[in-house]
Amino acid sequence: MKIAVSAMGGSLSAKVDPRFGRCAYFVIVDSDTMKFSAFSNPASELSGGAGPAAAREIVKNDVKVLLTGSVGTNAKLALEAGEVEIVTGIEGTVKEAVENYLSDK
Repeated sequence: MKIAVSAMGGSLSAKVDPRFGRCAYFVIVDSDTMKFSAFSNPASELSGGAGPAAAREIVKNDVKVLLTGSVGTNAKLALEAGEVEIVTGIEGTVKEAVENYLSDK
């Protein structure tokens, strides 16, 4: 399963970015192998509509779970339409966030 984390950098040791729509990076982790890919958030510099634009990127990458600090209403609606589980209030590193999510399942 693919898990996306809003992050301040493009690695497992990067801190979770508390912002979803304007986060610097998304790190996508395979929950079975912990292999990951990262890409800079193309929506981070938009003057408006960053949340829904970021949500489209997450859905486009076949992500099933999003771990982040917070998500705005429009982004939440777009993620829910793409059947992405949203978990907010996440802190720590990307690796810690994923491991904590998986251990709580």
